[in-house]
Amino acid sequence: MCIRHPIVTMNCNPGPQSSIQQQREHWNRNHSTSARKLVQTEQLYNHQLQQIITYFVDILNAKGTLKQGIRESIFSSIKEIHSINQVLLVHLESGCIGRGFDLFCPNLQYYNTYVDNIYNASKVLRIQLKKNKAFRRFKKLQETRSEFNNHKLEELLQLPVQRIDQYKHFLQNLIANISPDNPEFQPLSRALNVVCTVSQRIENNTRCYENHLQLCRVQKLLKGQQMKVLAAGRWYIREGWLKVVPPKGAQTKPMMFFLFSDMLLQAKRCSPLYPTNGNKFVGQHAYPLQDCTVEKVFGHTKSQGGLLSLSFPKAKLLLMSSNQVDLNEWYKSLTSAIRLLYLQPGSR
Repeated sequence: MCIRHPIVTMNCNPGPQSSIQQQREHWNRNHSTSARKLVQTEQLYNHQLQQIITYFVDILNAKGTLKQGIRESIFSSIKEIHSINQVLLVHLESGCIGRGFDLFCPNLQYYNTYVDNIYNASKVLRIQLKKNKAFRRFKKLQETRSEFNNHKLEELLQLPVQRIDQYKHFLQNLIANISPDNPEFQPLSRALNVVCTVSQRIENNTRCYENHLQLCRVQKLLKGQQMKVLAAGRWYIREGWLKVVPPKGAQTKPMMFFLFSDMLLQAKRCSPLYPTNGNKFVGQHAYPLQDCTVEKVFGHTKSQGGLLSLSFPKAKLLLMSSNQVDLNEWYKSLTSAIRLLYLQPGSR
């Protein structure tokens, strides 16, 4: 059964309205506004998807400018997404919002496929723009079409990802402005739960991608390939300069430290005598955080700051900083990483 969003009516009778009636009319107005904006943006979204398919996917398929595998890597499940969104739009335009999302949500696997591939799609697109002159010219020509309003293909490919977050906010607003005993409440609530799952998937994918970029950046900072930073399940946490206090009272030495979820990497800057290595580091030690303990030590610096004492199964490390805030942040990061590592299954 379709429940159309309520039509707002104003009480023309003289005299003050009750606060309950005013609240109901406020909810009705908000619900009507959200429903109207949902339909309008869905119409625009469907139109944009159709334009991408018409002027990019179908023409590339007909021209053979890109091989099928490359085409699929770039555009993924966008045709299937357009198909299910066309059905959703029909229901939204007829006022059947709950029913529309009830039919829409079981097909969100097409969005899962798309969002899981979006970073790979960007990578493949960049590669093709560098090596495929015909595709580069085709892309530039199509982007000048008035239908795309000066948007690049890279921006257009983000539309399905962005639409999930928009659905989340629309559903939250619709639910917030209807009563729990309204027939629309349950289907909208179910839809919100499913959409939030996809939204969380997008956030997780973004975190993984950004972490991968950080690992790659650190790996490029290190000279040679002796220190392997890229590893499955490893997360970048922080980096910075700390002074290493030698065990026999020798002069402290500033070293660069990179903290990851499973290890602390100590490195020194490459010699300036080799210009090509001017901004690189030489990895010296990789200390595993498994079975590591960390303590704050004070009283060994003349002013502010302090020391951190780290004990590993086969080594001990005394680190010093004159910046108290920085030292505290390192302490928090280290203890948090060690605790999370300890809580992982199989750590004990």
